[in-house]
Amino acid sequence: MAVAADGTAAPSVWELRVNRLGIQKSTLCTRTYGTYQAFRDGEPIAQLTGNVCECPGPGENDRHGSQKNRKRIKAGRYPLWTVFRPHFHTIKYWPTVDPAGQHPMPGILLDEEATTVRNGIIIHPGHPPTLYISSIGCLNLTKPLQATEKMDFVDSRSRVIAVIDSLQNFAPAAFRQGQEMPIPNAAIIIEGEPDNVLPGSVDPDAVA
Repeated sequence: MAVAADGTAAPSVWELRVNRLGIQKSTLCTRTYGTYQAFRDGEPIAQLTGNVCECPGPGENDRHGSQKNRKRIKAGRYPLWTVFRPHFHTIKYWPTVDPAGQHPMPGILLDEEATTVRNGIIIHPGHPPTLYISSIGCLNLTKPLQATEKMDFVDSRSRVIAVIDSLQNFAPAAFRQGQEMPIPNAAIIIEGEPDNVLPGSVDPDAVA
């Protein structure tokens, strides 16, 4: 058990740490690619590890994430919330993978005060028909991908559900159907604002 400076028991902490590695490019799309690992009280949680796809940078929290402003959010620490919106639910999401991408899909919300002007920033699956990057600012969990590979919906969905299940075990009182609530002492920590192009990427101008 963690101990605070005054000798009392420190609250348990759950973190999802994302390390942005660089930019991947295919002939039509560009994305930020990184890794993730979940921790509880500083110890890695087995199986809650993999990769993350986001929109390219630089990180942008000061303008709404419209189709004309497809940017990842700024690196930083963001508390986590449950979410219940038309496309994403933390619980009572669509129970099967058939049809792929049926709403509501599983998701976890980043605190909207922390993301400032950006809202609806959610950890959610990569889904059809946009399996290279399914986001205008959100985070898609995935298995390792080459620069030109698309995400797999079933894999991505299972990874998001695994994160949700871990968070529900960590703070069950926050999981109330239909009520968006902060998950106490749970946060995502995103590191890096890379602009380097990763190996295996395609130069669209060269292809043209």
